[in-house]
Amino acid sequence: MSKRKSVFVFAKAQVSAFTGGLLDYGVMIFCTELLHIHYTISIAIGGIIGAVLNFSVNRYWTFNANQANHSPVGFQLVKFIFVVAGSIALKSSGTWLVTNGLHIDYKISRIMVDIIVSLGFNYVLQKYWVFRKQPTKELHQTDF
Repeated sequence: MSKRKSVFVFAKAQVSAFTGGLLDYGVMIFCTELLHIHYTISIAIGGIIGAVLNFSVNRYWTFNANQANHSPVGFQLVKFIFVVAGSIALKSSGTWLVTNGLHIDYKISRIMVDIIVSLGFNYVLQKYWVFRKQPTKELHQTDF
């Protein structure tokens, strides 16, 4: 993949993450502030809702992973669920640690943790594991 295309895919992934993140963050605030659910649980609820949007956008727009040279949607979805579970665990525990360790409001801690998890965990696993292209088998003379 060319450097220009890699930058373009990275930018699209960040737009997707930001869009899903806004939904996720909004749900977290709603659940915590209005429904009085602990913020670590609200992060999980928001993460699941944001993940639905993020999976769809990434599959069809960011990585074009609905093409024949990608895994079937079921395989992608199973892998994505593992990534989301890890992401939610990292975001919930990281937000709790930063909030309690540094005595920062959970809303700010969440943003700090989100940036790290989104770039260092979610993007890498989605690009190179969940939505990666399948290698094409080349025919060699010995295959005949």
